[in-house]
Parts: sequence; structure tokens; C-alpha cells
Amino acid sequence: MLRPFLAVIYTAFALGANPAVADSAVLAGLREGDMRKLAVHARPVEVPQTAFFDPGGKTHRLADWQGRHVLVNFWATWCAPCRHEMPSLDRLEAEFGGPDFAVVTIATGRRNALPAIEKFFADAGVSHLPILLDPRSALAREMGVLALPVSVLIAPDGREMGRLTGDADWHAEAARKLVATLIGAQPAQ
Repeated sequence: MLRPFLAVIYTAFALGANPAVADSAVLAGLREGDMRKLAVHARPVEVPQTAFFDPGGKTHRLADWQGRHVLVNFWATWCAPCRHEMPSLDRLEAEFGGPDFAVVTIATGRRNALPAIEKFFADAGVSHLPILLDPRSALAREMGVLALPVSVLIAPDGREMGRLTGDADWHAEAARKLVATLIGAQPAQ
């Protein structure tokens, strides 16, 4: 009778010692609605530190956001599902963005001209998301992004916890609950 109890205690300590694994376990139980498409890794995966850029040419790496949960979204201006989900990503960032969470949108590929991105953001009312560029798709390739959109959830330790391929309503109740649980916050009503 004592062995099952010890196994539970050991598992709890093991998960507590590795927050990214604990977060992945939490994620698996929160997949509802569009979040059912979220593929959660059994063990967090290292992410590459391939450079990408802001419109001013400043170099960024995913490590720039280490210390918080990050939802990295790979998208393109020509991708209809990407354009469809962008306003919900903007609302998610508006609600939860801060020291514990960030939505990082990266336009990948050469066909994402800055004027077209700026026009789309203005037309769609997107005002909380960064404009970041991966013009040669170097980061996207390194991360195994084969289709768009792809959203990658990264733990505060900088490792990938899971990913969702295809568009999703990132401001639906299921997505907001998932993010709120990860960062220990309450979704706004």
C-alpha cells in the first residue's frame, strides 16, 4: 500500500523539480476546443537560437523572451488562416502579455514585405503584437515548421512544450484558460 503513495510523491517531486515537464502535464489536461490540436511533448524540446529581425534590422533570438511563457506564431501575409487567427492572437497578448507571458509573431519567408504587414495589422486592428521577420525562413526551418500557421508554446526555461499546426481562436475560452493556468492568472471576464 505504501508503494503507490511513494510513486505519487516521487512523481510530484520530479515534476516540481522540472517546471517545463510539469507545465507540459498541465497542458495535456487543458486541451479543449481549438486547443485539442495542440500537440504536447512528453519532454520539452530545445529550440534553436537562429536569428530573426525586427523592421529596424535589430537581431532577435527566442532566448530574448526566456523567463516567461511564450507563444511563438509563424505566419505569412499571403496565408489566409494566418490572417484569420491574428486578431485573436492580438487579443490574447492584450489580455495576458507582460512579465509572465508574450505572444511573438514572426512573419516567415521572403514574400512578407513590411508595408504589407503594416497594412494588414492596421486593417485588422492588430496593435499589441510585434512585427518580427524571418525573411529566409531560417528559424522556421530549424524549428521544423512545414506549413503555416504554426504556433509553438515555449516554457520559461526556453524549451518547446508543444505546438499547434493550423489556425486557432487564441482568445476563445479554452485558449485563455490554458494560458491563465500556465502563468497562474485569471482570465478577464
